Amino acid sequence: MTGQQTHTANAQQSYTLASRTSQRTDQSLQKSFHLSPRKNFKIWEFRTLFNKTHYRIFAFWDKENKQETLVLTTHGIIKKTGKTPEKEIEKAEQIRLKYFELKNAQKNGNKK
Repeated sequence: MTGQQTHTANAQQSYTLASRTSQRTDQSLQKSFHLSPRKNFKIWEFRTLFNKTHYRIFAFWDKENKQETLVLTTHGIIKKTGKTPEKEIEKAEQIRLKYFELKNAQKNGNKK
């Protein structure tokens, strides 16, 4: 599977999950996770440290529906150091872009 096919598959899975699930953010998350913006506040990184291992989950918000906000995770990584690889942030951004592309295509009646 090529990188583009992987991003498309991940975005499709994210869109399918989001279509079925409505989630709300919880303030208690901020106590156990460090939340920091990446890519001009479009990608967010949830970080936590457990047993000297850094766990990272990348996510984005879908706020197009004014009544609900969906939080969609793209992928996660395990790190032994504190620095986040730029390629992981780029991967999350590509999945986010593909998600909205698929969502808009479906909204307009086009299936990809």
